[in-house]
Amino acid sequence: MTTSVQHATLEFEQDIAATPHAVFSAYADVGQRIGWGTPSDTAALIYDAADFREGGTDRFRCGPKDDPSIDGTTQYLAIAENRHIVSLETLATTGQTLAVALNTIMFLAAASGTRLVVTVQVASFAGKGMIEGYEQGHRTCLANLASLLSWQPAPDKT
Repeated sequence: MTTSVQHATLEFEQDIAATPHAVFSAYADVGQRIGWGTPSDTAALIYDAADFREGGTDRFRCGPKDDPSIDGTTQYLAIAENRHIVSLETLATTGQTLAVALNTIMFLAAASGTRLVVTVQVASFAGKGMIEGYEQGHRTCLANLASLLSWQPAPDKT
């Protein structure tokens, strides 16, 4: 663990062929979040508590499947259904804070469905590798989300 703090602002945009409501729901529902929020087959994401509401807090563990030893909390600061989520995330291990991030997620209606705009303002206490992990993790998870959600055909009324 370093004694210095490294900062980064990470910005991501992802077009998703689903309505803003469907994309927002994939964030709001912890079961769906686990489905797309694990960045690889060798990683684990385990929610010990989920309270998706303004003022609510999620508690989770993540890391390699055989040792998900990173403890995380997400505090929801602002939620506007189908429009945005603003949260504060803290990652720690063995009582040491690794990183803190302010996350802003915007769900913008687009001709293709939804343009998801994610801004992560991260402060790392564990060096540049933690920031690189945030960047790679978000890119992978957003691609997972886009591949899992697609337009659902309208029911056949014939």
